[in-house]
Amino acid sequence: MSLNRRYFFCGIGGSGMLPLALILKGKGAEISGSDRSRDQGRTPEKFAFLEANGISLYPQDGSGVVDPAATVVVSAAIESSVPDVAAAQRIGAVIETRAQLLAKLFNASHCAIAVAGTSGKSTTTGMLGWILSATGRAPTIMNGAVMKNFVRPEIPFASAVVGKSDTFVSEVDESDGSIALYNPNIAVLNNIAHDHKSMEELRALFRAFLGRATTAVVNLDNAEAAALKGANAITFSLKDPSAHFYGHDLSPAQDGISFAVREGTHEARLKLRVPGRHNVANGLAALAAARAAGVALGDAAEALSHFEGVKRRMDVVGTAKGVTVIDDFAHNPDKITATLSTLHDFPGRLLVMFQPHGYGPLKMMREDFIDTFARELGPDDVLVMPEPVYFGGTVDRDISSSEITTAVATRGRQAFAFADRKACGENLLSLALPGDRIVVMGARDDTLSQFAAELLASYS
Repeated sequence: MSLNRRYFFCGIGGSGMLPLALILKGKGAEISGSDRSRDQGRTPEKFAFLEANGISLYPQDGSGVVDPAATVVVSAAIESSVPDVAAAQRIGAVIETRAQLLAKLFNASHCAIAVAGTSGKSTTTGMLGWILSATGRAPTIMNGAVMKNFVRPEIPFASAVVGKSDTFVSEVDESDGSIALYNPNIAVLNNIAHDHKSMEELRALFRAFLGRATTAVVNLDNAEAAALKGANAITFSLKDPSAHFYGHDLSPAQDGISFAVREGTHEARLKLRVPGRHNVANGLAALAAARAAGVALGDAAEALSHFEGVKRRMDVVGTAKGVTVIDDFAHNPDKITATLSTLHDFPGRLLVMFQPHGYGPLKMMREDFIDTFARELGPDDVLVMPEPVYFGGTVDRDISSSEITTAVATRGRQAFAFADRKACGENLLSLALPGDRIVVMGARDDTLSQFAAELLASYS
């Protein structure tokens, strides 16, 4: 496919925008952009990295959008009232969504592998990307999270890899419906659960997604996903020995989990360096997709055993005075359940701060959040919540975190709402005792990692 020579990314620091900008830069395009986070002084190291890679940055006031020949790329989070968008309309520049541009690149690839599902997309994409890289396939990888295997001193934000082959691995998103744009050769479906859309909408989107693929990799352990498998499906499971890829004989540890995987008459055993049964499921999905791409099971398993994880997925920030601080991306009920159940495999009280990733998601998943925390928190655990993340815009703010904590507390768990994150942190530090684990949860806010590090430093 032919690319434009120049692109301007409005919201270039976003988890979906930054890797796409880096991929286009690696393919020779001239990239510039703006970001509200940069204007507000948040995560300056990320924007310094972009500038060090030859990307010009401007305030998000329209001043950078001056070339009508440049394509202006916007994400779903960017509103039409943003000055950059108004400037693009004024000068007649083409405006394209992130998903539309990514889909063009993806669909033009000879071997296009898309990873979808409510939970586990970023980890599975990282696993698969690493397997293909380690076995010499040289893929391009588009991820929404930093992949630790690809981090270097000069590449601290390694959420993208520009490969030398015609293989393209990408996570794809159902939350805005853009999954409908992708035509994968291999489609991976980890799971389906209530998140940004109704279950009816999700079923329709994922059914069509699988149907467009030559090969579909489907999780039999998720009833919603299993119900969509068709004749093109290869399956994976931790429960059903008849699955094409059957994971069994799990042995969990705090620094990972070992398991065996059986494919027909072949079997391999490996130890993951990331913990949790959910990561075994992610690993099975990656192994199945790698096999569909032609990698031998033994080679794929050996590569996967060296996968180091993606950032903000149960990342241990450090331990001070016997208290461990963990930074985690969990932001929907499925992800929260996976994190809490994994941490409860090992001793220690959990002191959890959950920052909702928006007022809209909090309102939509209100009952699911309440059920999840009431079920997954232990009697000694503590949940604290600030108000949802909000960096500006016109979203309705007609729900409060206190609605969640009050309901969770009525069901016998310790849950409290505070006005802001600082107050949450102070509360957790005042409660912390040796053996406790402080868990910082949330998405769409890169400063959560900084907050987790500050909690550790304050307790040291």
